Amino acid sequence: MSAIRDAGYRTSLFGKTALHRRGPDIRKFEYVLNSYGLDDVDEIRGPHASVDTICHMTARWESLGLLEAYRKDIKERVGKNKTLVRPSPLPLAEYYDVYVGQQAKNYLHNYKRAEPWFCWVSFAGPHEPWDTPEPYASMYRAEDMPAPLTRPPVRHRGPKGELDQKFAESSRKIDNARELRASYAGKVTLIDDQIGQILDEIETRGESDRTVILFTADHGEMNGDYDLIHKSNFLNPAVRIPLIVRTPEMKGSSLAGKIIDTPVELFDAGPTLSDFAGGKINYNHFARSLAPLLRDPELEHREFSISEFALEMMYLDRDWKLMLNREGEPYRLFDVKKDPHETDDLIGQKESVGLIAELKRKLLDRRKQTEKV
Repeated sequence: MSAIRDAGYRTSLFGKTALHRRGPDIRKFEYVLNSYGLDDVDEIRGPHASVDTICHMTARWESLGLLEAYRKDIKERVGKNKTLVRPSPLPLAEYYDVYVGQQAKNYLHNYKRAEPWFCWVSFAGPHEPWDTPEPYASMYRAEDMPAPLTRPPVRHRGPKGELDQKFAESSRKIDNARELRASYAGKVTLIDDQIGQILDEIETRGESDRTVILFTADHGEMNGDYDLIHKSNFLNPAVRIPLIVRTPEMKGSSLAGKIIDTPVELFDAGPTLSDFAGGKINYNHFARSLAPLLRDPELEHREFSISEFALEMMYLDRDWKLMLNREGEPYRLFDVKKDPHETDDLIGQKESVGLIAELKRKLLDRRKQTEKV
């Protein structure tokens, strides 16, 4: 953000950041986000944290007499009710994702400063809970949703990791998985509609032909796949996220709608946006701008991507996914092309030994490079 602001942009944020944990009144800590390079801020917490966090949004709920009903609803969605599917007590106009979308849209509508704008819109959804408001709650039928992926047999020998712990903690079948998915789909559509309104506002401002748009997420949702919910693992439903970039030059070109299958990482978004803004990042980092790739999709952006969670690491290239536990032991290997649903673990097979050693070496070499800085 600082690089973009230094390039002459007025920067803004509307929504969830998770960049700090100060509170309980996060309005008092806008200076923290200002220090990251954000000028205009309307920050919220996630759905659960909003129960006891004061921000502009929850203060508004309280003034409208909605906050206590929201708190009661969220507190009921724990324990045996954690997969509860029912609409939020908030009216659609006050729902958190609508709040974020409308704040961003109104900001752009009223923006009259001389500096070009940079706007970060960070929706709390489609994160659980499954509390999609009407009319989106009824937009999709549970029976039309795809069935969840079946959990593979438990492996009793060999190294184990966080995924095995998740399986042990979630031993029961999630009977309403299709309901979860229908609610989730409704929430995705709600957010799509909010984004549509923001894009319409940019069009009304006459700025579509000079605006770069990058759309992504921080994680996925298991939604009943493998009898799991939430995230916190390296399986595809949790780690494969959307990444869409639109530049003015793409309109009408052969790049419009093109899918590029090279591995990328979430933090590549930073230098990509900085590049398009004409900014310079003046510190060591390992993210890579996508700008060259968007001009020439045949370029090799990365040989492989990594992900880290709970001191574990994941390697992913076009062919293989390898998971290492916190002791550095390989405990899952999947053939990405032949086994897209990740049900056939290749750990323990004699023919996989050499491949595992090679992938692990690449992964640890990458980690060593970062530790030298």
